[in-house]
Amino acid sequence: MPRRVQYVPTHRGPAAEPTLKKGIRKSVMFSGVAVAATGIAVSSGILMKAGGPGEAASAALASANLGQQTQQQSQQQDEAKKQAQAAVADRSREASRSDRRTSVDLTKKIALNQSSGGQVTETEDLTTQDPHTIAAAMLSQFGWSSDQMSCLEPLWSGESGWNVHADNPTSSAYGIPQALPGSKMASAGPDWEDNAATQIKWGLGYIQGSYGSPCGAWSFKQGHGWY
Repeated sequence: MPRRVQYVPTHRGPAAEPTLKKGIRKSVMFSGVAVAATGIAVSSGILMKAGGPGEAASAALASANLGQQTQQQSQQQDEAKKQAQAAVADRSREASRSDRRTSVDLTKKIALNQSSGGQVTETEDLTTQDPHTIAAAMLSQFGWSSDQMSCLEPLWSGESGWNVHADNPTSSAYGIPQALPGSKMASAGPDWEDNAATQIKWGLGYIQGSYGSPCGAWSFKQGHGWY
Protein backbone atom coordinates (compact mmCIF):
# COMPACT_ATOMS: atom_id res chain seq x y z
CA MET A 1 0.00 0.00 0.00
CA PRO A 2 1.40 3.41 -0.94
CA ARG A 3 2.61 5.44 1.81
CA ARG A 4 0.36 8.30 0.95
CA VAL A 5 -2.70 6.14 1.40
CA GLN A 6 -1.40 4.46 4.59
CA TYR A 7 -1.09 7.64 6.56
CA VAL A 8 -4.24 9.32 5.45
CA PRO A 9 -6.51 10.06 8.44
CA THR A 10 -9.51 7.81 8.65
CA HIS A 11 -12.03 10.62 8.45
CA ARG A 12 -10.81 11.66 4.90
CA GLY A 13 -10.56 9.80 1.59
CA PRO A 14 -7.41 9.43 -0.45
CA ALA A 15 -5.82 12.60 -1.49
CA ALA A 16 -6.89 13.89 -4.93
CA GLU A 17 -4.53 13.33 -7.77
CA PRO A 18 -2.70 16.33 -8.97
CA THR A 19 -4.57 18.32 -11.63
CA LEU A 20 -1.69 18.09 -14.08
CA LYS A 21 -1.69 14.28 -14.12
CA LYS A 22 -5.47 14.18 -14.58
CA GLY A 23 -5.27 16.52 -17.58
CA ILE A 24 -2.55 14.43 -19.19
CA ARG A 25 -4.61 11.26 -18.77
CA LYS A 26 -7.71 12.85 -20.37
CA SER A 27 -5.68 14.15 -23.26
CA VAL A 28 -4.30 10.69 -23.94
CA MET A 29 -7.84 9.23 -23.80
CA PHE A 30 -9.27 11.79 -26.25
CA SER A 31 -6.34 11.29 -28.63
CA GLY A 32 -7.06 7.55 -28.73
CA VAL A 33 -10.70 8.17 -29.53
CA ALA A 34 -9.72 10.56 -32.34
CA VAL A 35 -7.29 8.08 -33.84
CA ALA A 36 -9.96 5.36 -33.79
CA ALA A 37 -12.47 7.65 -35.45
CA THR A 38 -9.95 8.58 -38.13
CA GLY A 39 -9.26 4.92 -38.80
CA ILE A 40 -12.95 4.21 -39.24
CA ALA A 41 -13.33 7.12 -41.66
CA VAL A 42 -10.32 6.05 -43.71
CA SER A 43 -11.58 2.47 -43.81
CA SER A 44 -15.01 3.63 -44.96
CA GLY A 45 -13.41 5.69 -47.76
CA ILE A 46 -11.37 2.73 -48.93
CA LEU A 47 -14.50 0.56 -49.01
CA MET A 48 -16.35 3.16 -51.05
CA LYS A 49 -13.48 3.44 -53.55
CA ALA A 50 -13.29 -0.31 -53.82
CA GLY A 51 -16.87 -0.42 -55.10
CA GLY A 52 -18.72 -1.37 -51.98
CA PRO A 53 -22.46 -1.77 -51.60
CA GLY A 54 -22.91 1.97 -51.21
CA GLU A 55 -21.51 2.72 -54.65
CA ALA A 56 -23.58 -0.03 -56.28
CA ALA A 57 -26.73 1.38 -54.72
CA SER A 58 -25.86 4.89 -55.90
CA ALA A 59 -25.26 3.63 -59.45
CA ALA A 60 -28.57 1.79 -59.47
CA LEU A 61 -30.38 4.91 -58.26
CA ALA A 62 -28.70 7.07 -60.93
CA SER A 63 -29.66 4.56 -63.64
CA ALA A 64 -33.26 4.54 -62.48
CA ASN A 65 -33.38 8.35 -62.53
CA LEU A 66 -31.89 8.41 -66.05
CA GLY A 67 -34.46 5.91 -67.28
CA GLN A 68 -37.27 7.98 -65.80
CA GLN A 69 -35.93 11.16 -67.43
CA THR A 70 -35.64 9.41 -70.83
CA GLN A 71 -39.23 8.17 -70.56
CA GLN A 72 -40.44 11.66 -69.69
CA GLN A 73 -38.57 13.15 -72.65
CA SER A 74 -40.07 10.54 -74.99
CA GLN A 75 -43.56 11.33 -73.71
CA GLN A 76 -42.95 15.06 -74.21
CA GLN A 77 -41.75 14.46 -77.79
CA ASP A 78 -44.82 12.34 -78.57
CA GLU A 79 -47.08 15.05 -77.20
CA ALA A 80 -45.34 17.75 -79.26
CA LYS A 81 -45.67 15.60 -82.40
CA LYS A 82 -49.40 15.13 -81.80
CA GLN A 83 -49.86 18.88 -81.34
CA ALA A 84 -47.97 19.62 -84.59
CA GLN A 85 -50.09 17.11 -86.52
CA ALA A 86 -53.25 18.64 -85.11
CA ALA A 87 -52.08 22.11 -86.15
CA VAL A 88 -51.39 20.93 -89.72
CA ALA A 89 -54.83 19.33 -89.90
CA ASP A 90 -56.43 22.59 -88.75
CA ARG A 91 -54.56 24.57 -91.41
CA SER A 92 -55.64 22.07 -94.07
CA ARG A 93 -59.25 22.53 -93.11
CA GLU A 94 -58.86 26.30 -93.17
CA ALA A 95 -57.23 26.19 -96.63
CA SER A 96 -60.22 24.39 -98.12
CA ARG A 97 -62.74 26.76 -99.57
CA SER A 98 -65.27 24.13 -100.59
CA ASP A 99 -67.47 24.84 -97.55
CA ARG A 100 -67.49 28.57 -98.24
CA ARG A 101 -68.28 28.46 -101.94
CA THR A 102 -71.56 29.97 -102.96
CA SER A 103 -73.90 28.45 -105.49
CA VAL A 104 -73.00 28.91 -109.16
CA ASP A 105 -74.59 31.92 -110.79
CA LEU A 106 -77.49 30.75 -112.97
CA THR A 107 -76.51 32.95 -115.91
CA LYS A 108 -72.95 31.65 -115.85
CA LYS A 109 -74.19 28.08 -115.57
CA ILE A 110 -76.38 28.51 -118.65
CA ALA A 111 -73.53 30.10 -120.60
CA LEU A 112 -71.22 27.21 -119.81
CA ASN A 113 -73.80 24.53 -120.51
CA GLN A 114 -72.75 22.48 -123.55
CA SER A 115 -76.32 22.38 -124.83
CA SER A 116 -76.89 26.11 -124.51
CA GLY A 117 -75.03 26.99 -127.71
CA GLY A 118 -73.23 29.84 -125.94
CA GLN A 119 -69.73 28.47 -126.41
CA VAL A 120 -67.37 30.12 -128.84
CA THR A 121 -64.82 27.95 -130.64
CA GLU A 122 -62.15 29.67 -132.66
CA THR A 123 -60.25 27.86 -135.36
CA GLU A 124 -57.56 29.24 -137.63
CA ASP A 125 -57.35 28.28 -141.28
CA LEU A 126 -53.66 27.86 -142.03
CA THR A 127 -54.25 27.46 -145.76
CA THR A 128 -54.62 31.23 -146.11
CA GLN A 129 -51.48 32.06 -144.13
CA ASP A 130 -48.01 32.75 -145.43
CA PRO A 131 -46.06 29.45 -145.79
CA HIS A 132 -43.37 30.70 -143.39
CA THR A 133 -46.03 31.36 -140.75
CA ILE A 134 -47.59 27.94 -141.32
CA ALA A 135 -44.23 26.22 -140.93
CA ALA A 136 -43.39 28.11 -137.73
CA ALA A 137 -46.78 27.14 -136.27
CA MET A 138 -46.24 23.45 -137.12
CA LEU A 139 -42.76 23.06 -135.55
CA SER A 140 -44.14 22.29 -132.10
CA GLN A 141 -46.28 19.45 -133.52
CA PHE A 142 -43.07 17.62 -134.33
CA GLY A 143 -41.42 18.40 -130.99
CA TRP A 144 -39.15 21.19 -132.23
CA SER A 145 -38.60 24.66 -130.87
CA SER A 146 -38.96 27.86 -132.89
CA ASP A 147 -35.20 28.16 -133.38
CA GLN A 148 -35.42 25.37 -136.00
CA MET A 149 -36.85 27.98 -138.38
CA SER A 150 -33.35 29.42 -138.75
CA CYS A 151 -32.44 26.19 -140.58
CA LEU A 152 -35.75 25.54 -142.31
CA GLU A 153 -35.83 28.98 -143.92
CA PRO A 154 -32.66 28.60 -146.00
CA LEU A 155 -33.35 24.90 -146.64
CA TRP A 156 -36.62 25.42 -148.48
CA SER A 157 -35.62 28.80 -149.89
CA GLY A 158 -32.94 27.01 -151.86
CA GLU A 159 -35.29 24.17 -152.85
CA SER A 160 -38.41 26.05 -153.97
CA GLY A 161 -38.33 29.62 -152.74
CA TRP A 162 -41.29 28.55 -150.53
CA ASN A 163 -43.45 28.41 -153.68
CA VAL A 164 -46.34 25.97 -153.36
CA HIS A 165 -46.34 25.37 -157.14
CA ALA A 166 -42.59 25.05 -157.62
CA ASP A 167 -42.00 22.34 -160.22
CA ASN A 168 -38.65 20.88 -161.24
CA PRO A 169 -39.03 19.72 -164.85
CA THR A 170 -35.84 17.70 -164.78
CA SER A 171 -36.70 15.59 -161.73
CA SER A 172 -40.47 15.92 -161.28
CA ALA A 173 -39.89 17.29 -157.73
CA TYR A 174 -42.79 19.46 -156.66
CA GLY A 175 -43.96 21.94 -154.06
CA ILE A 176 -42.33 23.73 -151.15
CA PRO A 177 -40.36 20.73 -149.85
CA GLN A 178 -39.67 19.49 -153.41
CA ALA A 179 -41.10 16.03 -152.89
CA LEU A 180 -39.85 13.56 -155.45
CA PRO A 181 -42.21 12.72 -156.97
CA GLY A 182 -44.72 15.31 -155.85
CA SER A 183 -47.47 12.72 -155.53
CA LYS A 184 -45.84 11.46 -152.33
CA MET A 185 -47.43 14.39 -150.55
CA ALA A 186 -50.86 12.84 -151.07
CA SER A 187 -50.26 10.94 -147.84
CA ALA A 188 -50.66 14.28 -146.02
CA GLY A 189 -53.81 15.31 -147.84
CA PRO A 190 -55.60 15.14 -151.18
CA ASP A 191 -55.03 18.85 -151.81
CA TRP A 192 -51.25 18.48 -151.89
CA GLU A 193 -50.87 20.25 -155.24
CA ASP A 194 -52.22 23.63 -154.03
CA ASN A 195 -52.28 23.60 -150.22
CA ALA A 196 -49.15 24.96 -148.54
CA ALA A 197 -50.16 23.50 -145.15
CA THR A 198 -50.44 20.00 -146.63
CA GLN A 199 -47.07 20.29 -148.36
CA ILE A 200 -45.35 21.65 -145.23
CA LYS A 201 -46.88 18.93 -143.08
CA TRP A 202 -45.50 16.27 -145.38
CA GLY A 203 -42.13 18.02 -145.69
CA LEU A 204 -41.64 18.29 -141.92
CA GLY A 205 -42.56 14.62 -141.53
CA TYR A 206 -39.98 13.69 -144.16
CA ILE A 207 -37.30 15.77 -142.44
CA GLN A 208 -38.05 14.23 -139.07
CA GLY A 209 -37.85 10.69 -140.39
CA SER A 210 -34.69 11.25 -142.47
CA TYR A 211 -32.62 13.85 -140.59
CA GLY A 212 -34.23 14.30 -137.17
CA SER A 213 -34.72 18.05 -137.43
CA PRO A 214 -34.60 20.96 -139.94
CA CYS A 215 -31.10 21.83 -138.74
CA GLY A 216 -30.03 18.25 -139.36
CA ALA A 217 -31.42 18.43 -142.92
CA TRP A 218 -29.81 21.82 -143.54
CA SER A 219 -26.43 20.56 -142.35
CA PHE A 220 -26.69 17.56 -144.68
CA LYS A 221 -27.62 19.70 -147.69
CA GLN A 222 -24.68 22.02 -147.09
CA GLY A 223 -22.36 19.05 -147.34
CA HIS A 224 -24.05 17.25 -150.23
CA GLY A 225 -26.03 19.86 -152.20
CA TRP A 226 -29.32 18.01 -151.72
CA TYR A 227 -31.39 16.54 -148.91
